[in-house]
Amino acid sequence: MSDQSESRIITARKEKVEQVREQGINPYPNDFKRQNTCKDIRSEMEGLTPEQVEGSGKSYVLSGRIMAVRDFGKAAFLQLEDGSGRIQVFIKKDVLGEEEYALYKMLDVGDIVGISGTPFVTRTGELTIQADGVVLVTKSVRPLPEKWHGLKDVEIRYRQRYVDLIANPEVREVFRRRTALIKHLRDHLDENGFMEVETPMMHPIPGGATARPFVTHHNTLDMDLYLRVAPELYLKRLVVGGFERVYEVNRNFRNEGISTMHNPEFTMLEFYMAYADYRDMMDFTEELLQTVVQKAAGGTSITYQGTELDFARPFTRLAFYDALYGVKGFSESEGSDHGKAAAFARKAEIPVSDKDPLGKVHLKIFEHFVEPKLTAPTFVYDYPISVSPLSRRSDADPEIAERFELFVAGMEIANGFSELNDPRDQENRFRQQVAEFDAGDEEAHRMDSDYIRALEFGLPPTAGEGIGIDRLVMLVTDSPSIRDVILFPHQRAEQP
Repeated sequence: MSDQSESRIITARKEKVEQVREQGINPYPNDFKRQNTCKDIRSEMEGLTPEQVEGSGKSYVLSGRIMAVRDFGKAAFLQLEDGSGRIQVFIKKDVLGEEEYALYKMLDVGDIVGISGTPFVTRTGELTIQADGVVLVTKSVRPLPEKWHGLKDVEIRYRQRYVDLIANPEVREVFRRRTALIKHLRDHLDENGFMEVETPMMHPIPGGATARPFVTHHNTLDMDLYLRVAPELYLKRLVVGGFERVYEVNRNFRNEGISTMHNPEFTMLEFYMAYADYRDMMDFTEELLQTVVQKAAGGTSITYQGTELDFARPFTRLAFYDALYGVKGFSESEGSDHGKAAAFARKAEIPVSDKDPLGKVHLKIFEHFVEPKLTAPTFVYDYPISVSPLSRRSDADPEIAERFELFVAGMEIANGFSELNDPRDQENRFRQQVAEFDAGDEEAHRMDSDYIRALEFGLPPTAGEGIGIDRLVMLVTDSPSIRDVILFPHQRAEQP
């Protein structure tokens, strides 16, 4: 639809609004009381013959948006849609009477109306409501897109999600499934003795993850605050305080790029379990995701972008350095030398700095070569300690962290580890992170003295994990972009 055509339609509809008002009718009333939904009606009539439907003696009062009209002059069929589905409505002049039929003639596709009537089945077998009353509930001024046959323009879909939801029922279904999946996650955690909590979204010190934060300012306290990059350090404070199993479904904010897998504002599930280590957490994660996927998808196998993925236990487990040294041309002798490792990365056009710790160079090579190939649910474990500032050191190798990440379809879905509970070691790690921040790494961790103080009171042996809910929803709903599973994804400012 051209801008000029849309402008003409909007002008004509605004004129109709005034014409309705001139007739003494409020185009935006608030007194219509719906008694039935489309789903209610279909459920009650299901399995009945046409004769039984007509003879049921039922009368319904429903409301919804007009999605299509077939007008025959003195009669018309409407497709009416509410939050539960659609149903056909039959409008007939000699049934409604002159006044209400005149009101119907003022209606447009997109208007929200109230209907009262009785059910029957058409000759083509479609359940239909014979309207004996029509009320205008909300007059729509803007036309639905593309002649009301669905919204395809991606830019408009994300920017005007309200139109996307009206025009594309399958989009509404994605978000219903998202809500159900989060409920399944909560249910499983609740059943396993975890307590849901809430922690601050504005932090005096950005922490809990290596990420570039958003900054805001509190006027009364005259201090800068940071939108939460992760709730980790607050959740572990709660474990110190005696809540041994806690979780939070939380919104995080990271001042990073936008892509099919990244949005600056996203949802994580983060949970902590005292008296457990990272291997226990991998076991629990398998159990959690197998259960949740089975409930959300009806089985442990799903298809994502044409590839079958099976969440049945056990998942594949792969040591980080076994995977890294499986990269063609990158041997352990090269990997142990910073200069050679950096040269290998640069040859592959991987951006690295001479100031990057060797473990960070290793991680970048891993992310470039290995991650995209991890299709089936795969735990990669035992990461370099230098890129794991909050993880416990391995007793077998102090350069290795007891940490894992879960990959599915080439995406990182979860990150977990045995928590570092040695306050002296944690303070030294923070100091190293501060040095990296001072050297220009805006994602490096800052010093959090209060968290060190909390550790000095004693954090029991604990394992923790964060699961990216948006990416998990992508998998379960077969959505190619994270923007398809976030109701209002971030975009550039709209151009005038």
